Amino acid sequence: MATNLESQILIVGAGVFGLSTAFHLLSRGHKNVTVIDRSPVLPAPDAASTDKNKIVRSSYADPFYTALAREAIASWKNTEEWGDSYHECGVYCAMQGQDSYIDEAYKNDIAHGARVDELPNPEAVRAIFPAGVDVFVPDNARGFLNRDGGWAFASQGVERMMAKVTSLGGKIIPGKAVAELLQSNGKATGVRCADGSVLEADVVVLAIGSWTASTFPGLGLDGQCLATGQTVTFVQLSPEEADRYRECPVYLDFHTGFYIFPPNHENIMKMAIHSGGFVRKIKAADSDVFVSTPRTVVSDGNDGLRIPKSAVQRLRSELARIYPDLAKKPFSGTRLCWYTDSTNDDWVIGAHPDVGNVFMATSGSGHGYKFLPNIGRLVADAIEGKLPPELVKKFAVNRLHEHDATEPEVRLDPPADLILEELCTPEDLLPA
Repeated sequence: MATNLESQILIVGAGVFGLSTAFHLLSRGHKNVTVIDRSPVLPAPDAASTDKNKIVRSSYADPFYTALAREAIASWKNTEEWGDSYHECGVYCAMQGQDSYIDEAYKNDIAHGARVDELPNPEAVRAIFPAGVDVFVPDNARGFLNRDGGWAFASQGVERMMAKVTSLGGKIIPGKAVAELLQSNGKATGVRCADGSVLEADVVVLAIGSWTASTFPGLGLDGQCLATGQTVTFVQLSPEEADRYRECPVYLDFHTGFYIFPPNHENIMKMAIHSGGFVRKIKAADSDVFVSTPRTVVSDGNDGLRIPKSAVQRLRSELARIYPDLAKKPFSGTRLCWYTDSTNDDWVIGAHPDVGNVFMATSGSGHGYKFLPNIGRLVADAIEGKLPPELVKKFAVNRLHEHDATEPEVRLDPPADLILEELCTPEDLLPA
Protein backbone atom coordinates (compact mmCIF):
# COMPACT_ATOMS: atom_id res chain seq x y z
CA MET A 1 0.00 0.00 0.00
CA ALA A 2 1.03 3.60 -0.47
CA THR A 3 1.51 5.64 2.69
CA ASN A 4 2.12 9.31 3.20
CA LEU A 5 3.27 11.39 6.12
CA GLU A 6 -0.34 11.99 7.19
CA SER A 7 -1.30 8.30 7.33
CA GLN A 8 -2.62 7.04 10.65
CA ILE A 9 -0.14 4.40 11.74
CA LEU A 10 -1.07 2.22 14.71
CA ILE A 11 1.69 0.09 16.23
CA VAL A 12 0.52 -2.72 18.49
CA GLY A 13 3.27 -3.43 21.00
CA ALA A 14 5.66 -1.14 22.88
CA GLY A 15 8.71 -3.38 22.85
CA VAL A 16 11.89 -3.27 20.79
CA PHE A 17 10.26 -3.67 17.38
CA GLY A 18 7.32 -1.38 18.06
CA LEU A 19 9.18 1.49 19.68
CA SER A 20 12.08 1.41 17.23
CA THR A 21 9.59 1.45 14.34
CA ALA A 22 7.76 4.41 15.83
CA PHE A 23 11.02 6.30 16.31
CA HIS A 24 12.17 5.79 12.74
CA LEU A 25 8.78 6.68 11.25
CA LEU A 26 8.60 9.86 13.31
CA SER A 27 12.20 10.72 12.40
CA ARG A 28 11.15 10.57 8.74
CA GLY A 29 8.34 13.04 9.28
CA HIS A 30 5.33 10.79 9.83
CA LYS A 31 2.92 12.80 11.92
CA ASN A 32 0.35 10.32 13.20
CA VAL A 33 2.10 7.44 14.92
CA THR A 34 0.47 5.76 17.92
CA VAL A 35 1.88 2.86 19.94
CA ILE A 36 -0.43 0.82 22.17
CA ASP A 37 0.42 -2.00 24.56
CA ARG A 38 -1.61 -4.47 26.61
CA SER A 39 0.40 -3.71 29.76
CA PRO A 40 -0.81 -0.88 32.00
CA VAL A 41 2.81 -0.36 33.06
CA LEU A 42 5.57 0.28 30.55
CA PRO A 43 8.04 -1.18 29.95
CA ALA A 44 5.80 -4.25 30.26
CA PRO A 45 7.00 -6.36 33.23
CA ASP A 46 6.85 -9.61 31.26
CA ALA A 47 8.15 -8.47 27.88
CA ALA A 48 11.31 -10.16 26.65
CA SER A 49 12.89 -6.72 26.36
CA THR A 50 12.20 -5.91 30.02
CA ASP A 51 15.20 -7.56 31.52
CA LYS A 52 18.34 -6.95 33.54
CA ASN A 53 20.58 -7.25 30.51
CA LYS A 54 20.85 -8.40 26.92
CA ILE A 55 23.94 -9.30 24.91
CA VAL A 56 25.15 -6.72 22.41
CA ARG A 57 27.37 -8.37 19.80
CA SER A 58 28.10 -8.33 16.09
CA SER A 59 29.38 -11.92 15.86
CA TYR A 60 27.07 -13.50 13.29
CA ALA A 61 27.72 -16.00 10.52
CA ASP A 62 25.34 -13.95 8.35
CA PRO A 63 27.15 -10.75 7.29
CA PHE A 64 23.83 -8.87 7.09
CA TYR A 65 23.36 -9.10 10.85
CA THR A 66 27.03 -8.33 11.51
CA ALA A 67 26.79 -5.08 9.57
CA LEU A 68 23.48 -4.10 11.17
CA ALA A 69 24.82 -4.91 14.64
CA ARG A 70 27.95 -2.84 14.05
CA GLU A 71 25.69 0.08 13.18
CA ALA A 72 23.61 -0.50 16.33
CA ILE A 73 26.71 -0.69 18.53
CA ALA A 74 27.93 2.64 17.18
CA SER A 75 24.63 4.10 18.36
CA TRP A 76 24.75 2.38 21.75
CA LYS A 77 28.13 4.01 22.40
CA ASN A 78 26.55 7.46 22.21
CA THR A 79 26.02 8.22 25.89
CA GLU A 80 24.05 11.37 25.10
CA GLU A 81 21.45 9.15 23.45
CA TRP A 82 21.55 6.07 25.69
CA GLY A 83 23.17 7.18 28.94
CA ASP A 84 24.81 4.23 30.68
CA SER A 85 22.48 1.65 29.11
CA TYR A 86 25.38 0.06 27.24
CA HIS A 87 28.31 -1.65 28.98
CA GLU A 88 31.22 -2.51 26.70
CA CYS A 89 32.87 -5.39 28.55
CA GLY A 90 33.56 -7.46 25.43
CA VAL A 91 31.96 -10.72 24.33
CA TYR A 92 33.94 -13.96 24.47
CA CYS A 93 32.77 -16.44 21.83
CA ALA A 94 33.93 -19.85 22.99
CA MET A 95 35.12 -22.41 20.49
CA GLN A 96 36.23 -26.01 20.82
CA GLY A 97 37.63 -27.71 17.75
CA GLN A 98 36.06 -26.74 14.44
CA ASP A 99 32.87 -24.70 14.32
CA SER A 100 31.63 -23.36 11.00
CA TYR A 101 29.20 -20.88 12.57
CA ILE A 102 31.70 -19.26 14.92
CA ASP A 103 34.47 -19.34 12.34
CA GLU A 104 32.23 -17.44 9.94
CA ALA A 105 31.21 -15.03 12.69
CA TYR A 106 34.87 -14.31 13.40
CA LYS A 107 35.56 -13.64 9.71
CA ASN A 108 32.57 -11.30 9.48
CA ASP A 109 33.61 -9.35 12.56
CA ILE A 110 37.08 -8.87 11.11
CA ALA A 111 35.72 -7.92 7.69
CA HIS A 112 33.48 -5.25 9.23
CA GLY A 113 36.23 -3.67 11.29
CA ALA A 114 35.45 -4.94 14.77
CA ARG A 115 38.15 -4.90 17.43
CA VAL A 116 38.65 -8.63 17.73
CA ASP A 117 41.33 -10.58 19.60
CA GLU A 118 41.87 -14.10 18.31
CA LEU A 119 42.35 -16.58 21.14
CA PRO A 120 44.04 -19.60 19.52
CA ASN A 121 44.74 -21.65 22.66
CA PRO A 122 43.69 -22.16 26.29
CA GLU A 123 46.37 -19.80 27.61
CA ALA A 124 45.05 -16.94 25.48
CA VAL A 125 41.49 -17.67 26.61
CA ARG A 126 42.41 -17.69 30.29
CA ALA A 127 44.21 -14.36 29.93
CA ILE A 128 41.01 -12.43 29.13
CA PHE A 129 39.54 -13.21 32.57
CA PRO A 130 40.65 -11.49 35.78
CA ALA A 131 43.36 -13.33 37.69
CA GLY A 132 41.13 -13.76 40.76
CA VAL A 133 38.37 -15.56 38.86
CA ASP A 134 38.31 -19.34 38.76
CA VAL A 135 37.15 -20.03 35.20
CA PHE A 136 37.25 -23.41 33.49
CA VAL A 137 39.20 -23.49 30.24
CA PRO A 138 39.24 -26.88 28.49
CA ASP A 139 42.38 -28.22 26.84
CA ASN A 140 40.97 -27.67 23.35
CA ALA A 141 39.60 -24.20 24.09
CA ARG A 142 39.95 -21.42 21.56
CA GLY A 143 37.76 -18.57 20.42
CA PHE A 144 37.81 -14.84 20.14
CA LEU A 145 37.03 -11.74 22.14
CA ASN A 146 35.07 -9.02 20.41
CA ARG A 147 35.90 -5.87 22.32
CA ASP A 148 33.20 -3.92 20.45
CA GLY A 149 30.45 -5.65 22.37
CA GLY A 150 29.07 -6.31 25.79
CA TRP A 151 25.61 -5.93 27.25
CA ALA A 152 22.80 -3.43 27.55
CA PHE A 153 20.64 -2.66 30.58
CA ALA A 154 17.56 -3.82 28.71
CA SER A 155 14.64 -2.11 30.41
CA GLN A 156 16.55 1.19 30.62
CA GLY A 157 17.17 1.08 26.88
CA VAL A 158 13.44 0.62 26.28
CA GLU A 159 12.66 3.56 28.56
CA ARG A 160 15.12 5.70 26.61
CA MET A 161 13.46 4.77 23.32
CA MET A 162 10.02 5.54 24.76
CA ALA A 163 11.28 9.02 25.62
CA LYS A 164 12.61 9.46 22.07
CA VAL A 165 9.24 8.51 20.59
CA THR A 166 7.25 10.91 22.73
CA SER A 167 9.74 13.72 22.19
CA LEU A 168 9.09 13.42 18.44
CA GLY A 169 5.33 13.67 18.93
CA GLY A 170 4.45 9.98 18.99
CA LYS A 171 1.71 8.71 21.28
CA ILE A 172 2.26 5.74 23.59
CA ILE A 173 -0.89 4.37 25.23
CA PRO A 174 -0.52 1.62 27.86
CA GLY A 175 -3.31 -0.68 29.03
CA LYS A 176 -4.74 -1.28 25.55
CA ALA A 177 -4.93 -5.02 24.95
CA VAL A 178 -6.14 -5.83 21.44
CA ALA A 179 -9.13 -8.15 21.12
CA GLU A 180 -9.71 -7.99 17.37
CA LEU A 181 -8.16 -6.81 14.14
CA LEU A 182 -10.84 -4.86 12.29
CA GLN A 183 -11.08 -5.50 8.55
CA SER A 184 -13.04 -4.32 5.56
CA ASN A 185 -12.70 -5.68 2.02
CA GLY A 186 -9.62 -7.67 2.96
CA LYS A 187 -7.83 -4.74 4.53
CA ALA A 188 -7.26 -3.77 8.14
CA THR A 189 -9.01 -0.62 9.30
CA GLY A 190 -7.88 -0.64 12.92
CA VAL A 191 -8.31 -2.67 16.10
CA ARG A 192 -10.92 -3.24 18.76
CA CYS A 193 -9.42 -3.30 22.24
CA ALA A 194 -10.46 -5.48 25.16
CA ASP A 195 -11.99 -2.44 26.87
CA GLY A 196 -14.35 -1.98 23.90
CA SER A 197 -12.61 1.03 22.42
CA VAL A 198 -11.88 1.15 18.69
CA LEU A 199 -8.72 2.64 17.23
CA GLU A 200 -8.86 3.31 13.50
CA ALA A 201 -5.75 3.26 11.34
CA ASP A 202 -4.54 3.33 7.77
CA VAL A 203 -1.69 0.99 8.72
CA VAL A 204 -1.56 -1.54 11.55
CA VAL A 205 1.86 -2.81 12.64
CA LEU A 206 1.83 -6.00 14.71
CA ALA A 207 4.81 -5.87 17.08
CA ILE A 208 3.60 -7.79 20.11
CA GLY A 209 6.34 -10.38 20.28
CA SER A 210 5.44 -13.72 21.80
CA TRP A 211 1.76 -12.78 22.03
CA THR A 212 1.50 -12.34 18.24
CA ALA A 213 0.11 -15.73 17.26
CA SER A 214 -2.23 -16.13 20.26
CA THR A 215 -3.68 -12.63 19.90
CA PHE A 216 -4.40 -13.10 16.20
CA PRO A 217 -5.10 -16.84 15.76
CA GLY A 218 -6.95 -16.22 12.50
CA LEU A 219 -3.80 -14.94 10.82
CA GLY A 220 -2.04 -18.31 11.01
CA LEU A 221 1.16 -17.00 12.55
CA ASP A 222 2.12 -19.78 14.97
CA GLY A 223 4.67 -21.18 12.51
CA GLN A 224 6.79 -18.08 11.96
CA CYS A 225 5.87 -16.45 15.28
CA LEU A 226 6.20 -19.31 17.76
CA ALA A 227 6.22 -18.32 21.44
CA THR A 228 8.97 -20.21 23.28
CA GLY A 229 9.88 -19.88 26.94
CA GLN A 230 13.63 -19.58 27.46
CA THR A 231 15.15 -20.49 30.82
CA VAL A 232 16.96 -17.82 32.82
CA THR A 233 18.33 -17.77 36.34
CA PHE A 234 20.31 -15.41 38.56
CA VAL A 235 23.00 -15.45 41.24
CA GLN A 236 23.21 -12.68 43.82
CA LEU A 237 26.80 -11.78 44.64
CA SER A 238 28.21 -9.89 47.59
CA PRO A 239 29.92 -6.60 46.74
CA GLU A 240 33.31 -8.28 47.20
CA GLU A 241 32.37 -11.19 44.93
CA ALA A 242 30.95 -8.83 42.34
CA ASP A 243 34.15 -6.81 42.23
CA ARG A 244 36.05 -10.02 41.47
CA TYR A 245 33.86 -10.84 38.44
CA ARG A 246 33.13 -7.26 37.33
CA GLU A 247 35.78 -7.18 34.60
CA CYS A 248 34.77 -10.48 33.01
CA PRO A 249 33.47 -10.41 29.45
CA VAL A 250 30.11 -11.83 28.49
CA TYR A 251 30.70 -15.58 28.16
CA LEU A 252 28.90 -17.01 25.13
CA ASP A 253 29.12 -20.70 24.25
CA PHE A 254 27.30 -21.65 21.06
CA HIS A 255 28.17 -25.31 21.61
CA THR A 256 25.94 -25.60 24.67
CA GLY A 257 23.79 -22.50 24.28
CA PHE A 258 24.94 -21.31 27.71
CA TYR A 259 25.79 -17.68 28.31
CA ILE A 260 26.48 -15.61 31.39
CA PHE A 261 26.95 -11.89 32.06
CA PRO A 262 29.31 -10.12 34.43
CA PRO A 263 27.61 -8.58 37.50
CA ASN A 264 25.23 -5.69 36.94
CA HIS A 265 24.75 -2.66 39.20
CA GLU A 266 22.77 -4.84 41.65
CA ASN A 267 25.65 -7.34 41.81
CA ILE A 268 23.47 -9.91 40.06
CA MET A 269 24.85 -12.29 37.45
CA LYS A 270 22.31 -13.49 34.93
CA MET A 271 22.73 -16.71 32.95
CA ALA A 272 20.60 -18.54 30.43
CA ILE A 273 20.59 -21.31 27.86
CA HIS A 274 19.75 -20.37 24.29
CA SER A 275 17.80 -23.39 23.10
CA GLY A 276 14.57 -24.52 21.52
CA GLY A 277 12.89 -23.55 24.78
CA PHE A 278 9.44 -24.58 25.91
CA VAL A 279 6.02 -24.19 24.32
CA ARG A 280 2.63 -23.97 26.00
CA LYS A 281 -0.09 -24.79 23.51
CA ILE A 282 -3.50 -23.60 24.65
CA LYS A 283 -6.73 -22.81 22.87
CA ALA A 284 -6.77 -19.25 21.60
CA ALA A 285 -9.71 -17.05 22.60
CA ASP A 286 -12.77 -17.31 20.34
CA SER A 287 -10.99 -19.91 18.24
CA ASP A 288 -10.47 -23.65 17.84
CA VAL A 289 -6.76 -23.07 17.21
CA PHE A 290 -4.20 -24.17 19.80
CA VAL A 291 -1.32 -21.71 19.94
CA SER A 292 1.78 -21.46 22.10
CA THR A 293 0.99 -18.73 24.63
CA PRO A 294 3.28 -17.12 27.24
CA ARG A 295 2.90 -17.91 30.92
CA THR A 296 4.45 -14.99 32.80
CA VAL A 297 4.58 -13.01 36.01
CA VAL A 298 1.61 -10.99 34.73
CA SER A 299 -0.64 -13.91 33.85
CA ASP A 300 0.38 -16.19 36.74
CA GLY A 301 2.10 -14.03 39.34
CA ASN A 302 5.40 -15.21 40.74
CA ASP A 303 4.48 -18.74 39.72
CA GLY A 304 4.89 -17.56 36.13
CA LEU A 305 8.60 -17.03 36.78
CA ARG A 306 9.32 -20.69 37.53
CA ILE A 307 11.29 -22.74 35.02
CA PRO A 308 11.45 -26.53 34.64
CA LYS A 309 13.56 -28.41 37.18
CA SER A 310 15.53 -29.97 34.34
CA ALA A 311 16.53 -26.49 33.17
CA VAL A 312 17.66 -25.51 36.68
CA GLN A 313 19.85 -28.61 36.78
CA ARG A 314 21.29 -27.88 33.36
CA LEU A 315 22.04 -24.26 34.28
CA ARG A 316 23.67 -25.37 37.52
CA SER A 317 25.81 -27.87 35.63
CA GLU A 318 26.93 -25.27 33.08
CA LEU A 319 27.67 -22.72 35.79
CA ALA A 320 29.73 -25.29 37.69
CA ARG A 321 31.66 -26.00 34.53
CA ILE A 322 32.47 -22.35 33.74
CA TYR A 323 32.58 -20.61 37.13
CA PRO A 324 32.82 -23.41 39.74
CA ASP A 325 32.94 -21.03 42.72
CA LEU A 326 29.60 -19.48 41.77
CA ALA A 327 27.92 -22.88 41.46
CA LYS A 328 28.23 -23.23 45.24
CA LYS A 329 25.79 -20.36 45.68
CA PRO A 330 21.97 -20.62 45.56
CA PHE A 331 20.12 -19.26 42.57
CA SER A 332 18.40 -16.06 43.67
CA GLY A 333 15.59 -16.33 41.12
CA THR A 334 14.41 -17.67 37.79
CA ARG A 335 12.49 -16.44 34.81
CA LEU A 336 10.85 -17.99 31.78
CA CYS A 337 11.66 -15.35 29.17
CA TRP A 338 9.33 -15.67 26.19
CA TYR A 339 10.90 -15.32 22.75
CA THR A 340 9.10 -15.17 19.44
CA ASP A 341 10.87 -17.62 17.15
CA SER A 342 10.68 -17.93 13.39
CA THR A 343 11.47 -21.22 11.68
CA ASN A 344 15.04 -20.18 10.85
CA ASP A 345 15.61 -17.32 13.33
CA ASP A 346 15.41 -14.60 10.69
CA TRP A 347 12.97 -11.91 11.77
CA VAL A 348 9.47 -11.45 10.37
CA ILE A 349 9.23 -7.96 8.92
CA GLY A 350 6.93 -6.80 6.14
CA ALA A 351 3.43 -6.92 4.77
CA HIS A 352 1.07 -9.68 5.82
CA PRO A 353 0.41 -11.78 2.70
CA ASP A 354 -3.36 -12.08 3.15
CA VAL A 355 -4.58 -8.94 4.93
CA GLY A 356 -3.92 -5.53 3.45
CA ASN A 357 -2.59 -2.61 5.52
CA VAL A 358 -1.05 -5.01 8.07
CA PHE A 359 2.70 -5.10 8.60
CA MET A 360 4.58 -7.56 10.74
CA ALA A 361 7.46 -6.55 13.02
CA THR A 362 8.22 -9.54 15.19
CA SER A 363 10.00 -12.87 15.66
CA GLY A 364 13.12 -11.46 17.26
CA SER A 365 14.17 -15.10 17.75
CA GLY A 366 16.32 -14.25 20.74
CA HIS A 367 18.62 -11.82 18.97
CA GLY A 368 16.55 -8.69 18.43
CA TYR A 369 17.21 -6.49 21.45
CA LYS A 370 20.69 -5.33 20.47
CA PHE A 371 19.13 -3.75 17.37
CA LEU A 372 16.83 -1.44 19.36
CA PRO A 373 18.51 1.65 17.84
CA ASN A 374 18.03 0.61 14.19
CA ILE A 375 15.71 -2.36 13.65
CA GLY A 376 12.79 0.03 13.20
CA ARG A 377 14.46 1.39 10.08
CA LEU A 378 13.81 -1.92 8.34
CA VAL A 379 10.15 -1.87 9.36
CA ALA A 380 9.78 1.75 8.27
CA ASP A 381 11.34 0.83 4.93
CA ALA A 382 8.83 -1.99 4.55
CA ILE A 383 5.90 0.30 5.30
CA GLU A 384 7.15 2.91 2.82
CA GLY A 385 7.86 0.28 0.16
CA LYS A 386 11.62 0.87 0.30
CA LEU A 387 12.82 -2.45 1.71
CA PRO A 388 15.24 -4.08 -0.78
CA PRO A 389 13.78 -7.14 -2.55
CA GLU A 390 16.31 -9.50 -0.98
CA LEU A 391 15.23 -8.36 2.50
CA VAL A 392 11.55 -8.56 1.60
CA LYS A 393 12.19 -12.22 0.78
CA LYS A 394 14.44 -12.80 3.81
CA PHE A 395 11.89 -11.51 6.32
CA ALA A 396 8.59 -12.51 4.65
CA VAL A 397 6.11 -14.27 6.93
CA ASN A 398 5.36 -16.87 4.22
CA ARG A 399 8.96 -17.45 3.16
CA LEU A 400 10.40 -20.85 2.42
CA HIS A 401 13.84 -21.79 3.63
CA GLU A 402 16.36 -24.49 4.35
CA HIS A 403 18.56 -24.47 7.44
CA ASP A 404 22.24 -23.77 6.92
CA ALA A 405 25.28 -22.78 8.93
CA THR A 406 24.87 -19.05 8.26
CA GLU A 407 21.54 -18.69 10.04
CA PRO A 408 21.63 -16.01 12.73
CA GLU A 409 21.48 -18.33 15.73
CA VAL A 410 22.24 -21.94 16.59
CA ARG A 411 19.59 -23.98 18.44
CA LEU A 412 20.67 -27.31 19.83
CA ASP A 413 17.27 -28.87 20.43
CA PRO A 414 13.63 -28.47 19.39
CA PRO A 415 11.02 -26.87 21.70
CA ALA A 416 9.66 -29.08 24.49
CA ASP A 417 6.22 -28.95 26.08
CA LEU A 418 6.01 -26.89 29.27
CA ILE A 419 4.69 -29.23 31.96
CA LEU A 420 3.55 -27.33 35.04
CA GLU A 421 4.07 -30.28 37.38
CA GLU A 422 7.77 -30.25 36.45
CA LEU A 423 8.48 -26.62 37.34
CA CYS A 424 11.09 -25.85 39.95
CA THR A 425 10.52 -25.17 43.64
CA PRO A 426 12.57 -22.93 45.96
CA GLU A 427 14.44 -26.03 47.13
CA ASP A 428 15.60 -26.71 43.57
CA LEU A 429 17.45 -23.38 43.53
CA LEU A 430 19.80 -24.46 46.30
CA PRO A 431 23.20 -25.98 45.47
CA ALA A 432 23.44 -29.74 45.88
